[in-house]
Amino acid sequence: MHLPRRTVLGAGGTLLAAPAIAQGALPQGVVRILVGFPPGGGTDVMGRAIAEGLRKRGRLKNIVIENRAGASGTVACEALKYATPDGTTLLFAPSASTVQPVLTFRKLPFDPRTDFAPVTLTGTVQTCWVLSPNLPAASFQDYIAWVKADGRRGSFGSTALGSSTHFFGLQLSSAFGVELEPVGYRGAAPLIADLAAGHIMAGCGGVSDFLTHHRDGKLRIVLTSGPRRGATTPDIPTIADLGHPDQASFGFYAFFAPAGTPAPVVAALREELAAATMEPEVKAQLLSIGLEPEVSTSAALGTLLAEDIERWRPVVEKSGFKVD
Repeated sequence: MHLPRRTVLGAGGTLLAAPAIAQGALPQGVVRILVGFPPGGGTDVMGRAIAEGLRKRGRLKNIVIENRAGASGTVACEALKYATPDGTTLLFAPSASTVQPVLTFRKLPFDPRTDFAPVTLTGTVQTCWVLSPNLPAASFQDYIAWVKADGRRGSFGSTALGSSTHFFGLQLSSAFGVELEPVGYRGAAPLIADLAAGHIMAGCGGVSDFLTHHRDGKLRIVLTSGPRRGATTPDIPTIADLGHPDQASFGFYAFFAPAGTPAPVVAALREELAAATMEPEVKAQLLSIGLEPEVSTSAALGTLLAEDIERWRPVVEKSGFKVD
C-alpha cells in the first residue's frame, strides 16, 4: 500500500498556523480520548504522548485518556459511535481496530465509514515478523528453510486474530510457499513472554510492539511488511526487498470524532492534533516506539480508511476468518 505524504507542513517543514476561526471552534471543558487497549500498551503510550503534546500547546488543557479495552479495540470504537458529537470525545485507534473488523465481524455494532468523523492520520507502522532467541535462525530466509524442513513448525503467534498481524502471516504463507498457522494471543505482552521463553518460535505484530525487545537483543525482528524500510528498522529487510512488493502494507493510527461533529470543530481539532503530533518531542517519542509520524487532512484520512478496507477485503475473504 502506497501512502503519499499527507502532512500539514508548509515550506521548509514548518507546521502551518491554525486559522483563528478554527482555534475558536475548539471544544471547552474536558476532552476524552478513547483508547481501545490497556494502559501501558503501544497504542496507549502513543495516545498519551500526543495528549501531553496537546496540553503543552495550551489550547486544550483538560484531556483525559480513557482506556476501553476489549475485542481488538472495537469496544472503544462502539463507545465513540454513541458519544455526543461536540468534539469532547475522540478515538485514537490503529487500523487494526477500524479496518479489519469491518471485514471479519459477523455483526459489528459500528461502521467507521459512516459512524465516525475522520480527524487526522497520526502515523504509520509496519507489521513485523519476530523470532524467539531459542530459534537458531539469523534471517527470515533461514526461518523459512527451518519451517520447510518440518511442516509442523509453522505455528506463529498473532497479537490479535482478525487483524493485519494475522493476515500478514497468511500472506507470507502464500508468498513463500509454506504452511503458517496463526495462534491467537490477547495482545503483544503474552506473545512476547512466550517467544522469550521459547514456547513459540515466531510471532507477528506491529513494529511498535517488539522494537524495544529487538534492540535489547531479547527477540529478533527479521522482516517488516512495508514497501520500503522503516525509519526505525533501516537494517531489517521488507517483504518487498525479498521479492514480493505486491504484498507490502502499512498499518496506520488516527484520530476520529463521532459522526455529526460540526465541521469547524473537526477542523479545529485536526489542527491541534496535527501540530501536537509533529512537535519535536512528541515526534521523537513516537518514532522511538515504532510509529512513523505523518498527519493528514480529514478528507484524506476518510479516503485512506475506505481504500484500506477494500485492499484487505480479498485477503480476508480468502482466509474465511470470521468473528461471531
